[in-house]
Amino acid sequence: MIILKYINDYIDYCKKNLDKINEDRKLLIDNIVKPTLERNDVFFSEETYRNCIVYCEKNYYPLFPYQKFIYAFVFMYTNDTPLFSTFFIEMGRGNGKDGFMMPLMNFLQTPLYGIENYHIDIIANNEKQAIDSFDVVYDVLHDNPKFKGKFYVSREIIKNLSTNARLRYNTSNASTKDGKKGGALLFNEYHAYETNDQINVFTSQRGKIRHPRTFIITTNGYVRGGPLDEMESVCVDILKTGVNDIGYFPFICRIDSKEEIDDPDSWIKANPSIEYMPVLKKEIEQAYIEMKKFPSKRPEFITKRMNLPERDDEVTVASWENILRASYVDGDEKHPRPFEVDDGESAIVGIDYADIRDFVSAGILFKKDGGYIWRQHTWICKNSPTFEAIKFPFNRAGTQGFEDFEVIDSNSLSPDLIVDWVLQNYIMHFNVQKIVMDTYRFKLFRIAFEERGLTIESRSDPYGLVRMVRRQSSINTITAPLIEKAFADGDVNIGDSAIMRWYINNTSVKVDRYGNKQYGKIEPILRKNDGFMAFVVAMSVEEMLDVITIYV
Repeated sequence: MIILKYINDYIDYCKKNLDKINEDRKLLIDNIVKPTLERNDVFFSEETYRNCIVYCEKNYYPLFPYQKFIYAFVFMYTNDTPLFSTFFIEMGRGNGKDGFMMPLMNFLQTPLYGIENYHIDIIANNEKQAIDSFDVVYDVLHDNPKFKGKFYVSREIIKNLSTNARLRYNTSNASTKDGKKGGALLFNEYHAYETNDQINVFTSQRGKIRHPRTFIITTNGYVRGGPLDEMESVCVDILKTGVNDIGYFPFICRIDSKEEIDDPDSWIKANPSIEYMPVLKKEIEQAYIEMKKFPSKRPEFITKRMNLPERDDEVTVASWENILRASYVDGDEKHPRPFEVDDGESAIVGIDYADIRDFVSAGILFKKDGGYIWRQHTWICKNSPTFEAIKFPFNRAGTQGFEDFEVIDSNSLSPDLIVDWVLQNYIMHFNVQKIVMDTYRFKLFRIAFEERGLTIESRSDPYGLVRMVRRQSSINTITAPLIEKAFADGDVNIGDSAIMRWYINNTSVKVDRYGNKQYGKIEPILRKNDGFMAFVVAMSVEEMLDVITIYV
């Protein structure tokens, strides 16, 4: 059994201060830490650990108890392999992330750790972030006679002359960083990544040096459905189950509920350094006062200081929590909500077609037990001028959660392609009451519909199957309250669709001076919302789903 004062002290602290420790850390202690300490097959390099503490505190500054606690698990091994190969650390802004991690990174370069060529890469989304982390070590070593002859120090690289281990910083320009062989990776502010593409370039090189490790230290952020949400989901599952065959050490600090936002005693849950840093406490108190006076600052306070995802409810269709609830039965991205409809079921089809060189979405809407089931399909033009810049993992098409879209290698998207798909997959199986789309590109679609024998709604034919929406703004005003309530009540079922979650999260809601709500895009070019707008036009005639279903 592993016995170490710093570990035991922190466990005792957590036990005696349950009101200061969030549920994620309680699970870490019970399901990961305690079982690890009881294992007979784990080797703890206590000498290396103590050398690390001495080196860091002597050359940098005193470490907080929770920092010493985490450091200990860096030096646990099974068969000369780190027991924990990935450290995921999430804390509120201002808790001293660089001051926490950079002394450790510097120590791993030294003969006290003892692995030659144990190169360490700091990775951030922008150069300033990366340099700020790098400068923590640079400022200690540069022009310090104590380290003369031990380190080569420049503005770009710090190299230990004995082990040849280099500390360097990188921005996440994946195209220029492939092929690096490192010992440890430090990702700073992981929340800013929208896809895994840039991350994978660096992590694919890990493992070519002994004792490979990845350190991720971050606050929460505004990108939803990206690498951070994926990482959090995996880590929470590990914390709940204790099943940790991938060797993650998740140290997640956040308030347990939004009700704790107004309780200063709970802020320590997201900010473990607050009781050691009076300046941090004062900063958070000031930020809270500003949030109360300026509602626009609320998302920033909750997301960055309290580490809970938060976006302004006045400009978003639904909270990320409610978007996930629309996909999953249990909200933890494990059990998709089912698609239980029979052939012949009454349905509405919605289509959104903005640009023949961009995206087209078609979806089908059902109404069951007071709720709505929506399943969509999207066609994406590979030769769109913006395709390469869009931050969505199109390369995962066909895998679980990414099965309802296809990338078309052509110069434009043909209406015939979409209409044929709607016929074969929707109209031939269900009792479609209406096909709805807006006026844009409607002439192109009208020809395709009529060629296949589908009637167009008009004054002379009010029962035509295909309806053109003439005023999208009027539709938005009518449907917005209904859609808002449906998401809030958990009455929307979109299934396990990553692209539909992306669409919803990309959609803004603006209130005009008359109190009417209008849908738009949070970002007009790269944040698409076609699948959601197809849902909107379908919802505009949802009352038609109350007709008696005839099964065939």
